[in-house]
Amino acid sequence: MSRQVINCRGVSKSFYQGDIPVHVLKNVELTVNEGETVAIVGASGSGKSTLLHILGGLDAPTSGEVDVMGQRIDQLTAVEQGKLRNVALGFVYQFHHLLPEFTALENVAIPLAIRGEATSVAKERAAVILGEVGLSHRLTHKPGELSGGERQRVAVARALVTHPACVLADEPTGNLDRGTADHVFELILELNAKYKTALVMVTHDPTLAAKMQRTLTLTDGSLR
Repeated sequence: MSRQVINCRGVSKSFYQGDIPVHVLKNVELTVNEGETVAIVGASGSGKSTLLHILGGLDAPTSGEVDVMGQRIDQLTAVEQGKLRNVALGFVYQFHHLLPEFTALENVAIPLAIRGEATSVAKERAAVILGEVGLSHRLTHKPGELSGGERQRVAVARALVTHPACVLADEPTGNLDRGTADHVFELILELNAKYKTALVMVTHDPTLAAKMQRTLTLTDGSLR
């Protein structure tokens, strides 16, 4: 039986516009198991990114509970959350968020360095996974010297270099042309299968969503 990676129970999220409450998420229930791929679709502004941030402990729910690898992430301190994210989660966004002053190799090695790995070990593991995304020849190049597709492949490598239990991806191919988007997405799925890493992806692209094992729709704050 697959282990649970993320368990989200009764999660709601509200904001206030002046004195008026805006209910973004309402009683969301979601369980993600090891190696599972889940697409979350919905209209722009429906709360998809907010939900992803709550699953990763980057935002707190107004009510409800979120377990990551059996730990209530919403009850941990900021330092404890950071450590859990480093061990259990990887993140890929629409924009790569690479550090421009560092090389591809250095960018991918950063999560391992944060974990306390020796620099030589971190760079060795970073080089291996950059090879797996087809960038062995670009290790010493900085983001400004890479194409959009190459930068996003570096971001994918950075998310997976720690071998996380789950990758949370927010429109990971939304800033790429169709051909490059398809290539990057297939690469994400290939590495997901290789490392048995769960994948939760927010996307507007029905073609990509259809390739995931489950597709859930966020409508009026509810996940169906």
